[in-house]
Amino acid sequence: MMTGEQYKRSLNDNRETYFEGERVRDLVTHPLLGACVSRIAAGYDHFYSPQPGAVSALMAIPHSANELRDRIPLLHEADIVANVTYQSIMTLTTASIRIADKLPQYAERIRNYVQGAQRRDIRIVECITDAKGDRSRPPGKQDDPDAYTHVVDRRPDGVIIRGAKLHITGASMCHELMVIPTKAMKPGEESYAIACAVPVNSPGIKIIDTTFAPRHHDSRTFPVSANIHMPEGFVIFDNVFVPNERIFLDGEVQQAAIFAHSLGLWERLGGLSAMAEEGDQLVGFAQLIAEANGLANESHVKEKISEMIIHATLVRAALEAAIGNCHVTPEGAFPDELYTNAGKYHGAANYNLMVRHLHDIAGGSVLTAPSVADLENEVTGPLVRKYMGTMNGVDGEYRARLFHAIRDLTADSYGGWKAVTNVQAGGGLYAQRIVTRRYYDLKGAKQKALRLAGVDDKPQSNS
Repeated sequence: MMTGEQYKRSLNDNRETYFEGERVRDLVTHPLLGACVSRIAAGYDHFYSPQPGAVSALMAIPHSANELRDRIPLLHEADIVANVTYQSIMTLTTASIRIADKLPQYAERIRNYVQGAQRRDIRIVECITDAKGDRSRPPGKQDDPDAYTHVVDRRPDGVIIRGAKLHITGASMCHELMVIPTKAMKPGEESYAIACAVPVNSPGIKIIDTTFAPRHHDSRTFPVSANIHMPEGFVIFDNVFVPNERIFLDGEVQQAAIFAHSLGLWERLGGLSAMAEEGDQLVGFAQLIAEANGLANESHVKEKISEMIIHATLVRAALEAAIGNCHVTPEGAFPDELYTNAGKYHGAANYNLMVRHLHDIAGGSVLTAPSVADLENEVTGPLVRKYMGTMNGVDGEYRARLFHAIRDLTADSYGGWKAVTNVQAGGGLYAQRIVTRRYYDLKGAKQKALRLAGVDDKPQSNS
């Protein structure tokens, strides 16, 4: 296993990262991205074991419901790149099982790759969403064939790929990119049915980063995002060579969707577990700020908080159902598709309403509360404490800090990022509806309705 310092040194590999118009030559010392490197390095040290052959808990495959459940608090402790690495490992493992019968050679390559990644203790991120061009047209009918990542040349020892993958969290901070088709492919789209693993420093890879990191000189007013921000990478594959042993699918259009569906399962489980935690946090902030404002006993406030509690409870119940009804195979334990997708959909579809309740309870100071520095100023500090205070026992600084956290979590750059990713991560709400319908026992539901109606299971004729 790697230590934090070894991880930092591993990034000095000539990877090509750009941020706000300039190439980043040293990620470790960069004023914004360097904090992300340090966070990942701290995670390496936190989970480090000196035992020879040890595998990080964040890369080990769970083999029971208990192991699947026990992994969640570890992932909440870890940085987001470690989370994505776990999802990548599980995505590849799931896909290998699903393609093993028809494509055993690729399944074997995947198993070898996963075992090698575990031994090397590397970080992997998921590259799925393509640039897509004109969304109304399929990959093979785009004006620019590079709108979807595809194979542009083949050699005896591998392939050359070109295209771009968007919204890749932590791409610059990882060691390898898991590249998979963004959706199902059809005959004639064989060059787009490519799945592979690519080292991030491969010639031709360029990563353009954006970030929701706070830019204020005093990050204390950003108690959430200052501690968790991670760059989002726009990853470009500019004629990148991939050797055969790293290719997991190449032209088999019938199996292209398997990789996206496998990723969707694990991304949605990760999103569901995050929403369960966030649901409790939103409830906590709503109750705390209601008490600080003197409104905790108002009926409409109690009603909103009760609705938030029900939301948080249902999301957590869906998470528990997804794990408790997991499917255990010799290769590992895999969460239930129905509960994972239905829970993720419910959590994402109702998140904005829960945030609206929180803002309604909190009030306008969510946006306008003076900063920590204002509290420390000898002139303004006493005045801020006086007028931000509400009653004996509710200090103005305490209340201001609650407002800072609520704003940072739900109404600033990170809040905007969260609002969008809650919906889009794992394929968007439409994708969850499709999978939920696929795994729901609709025939059984119809039979129950027919029995209740007192008719048989065949439609009656009009004659």
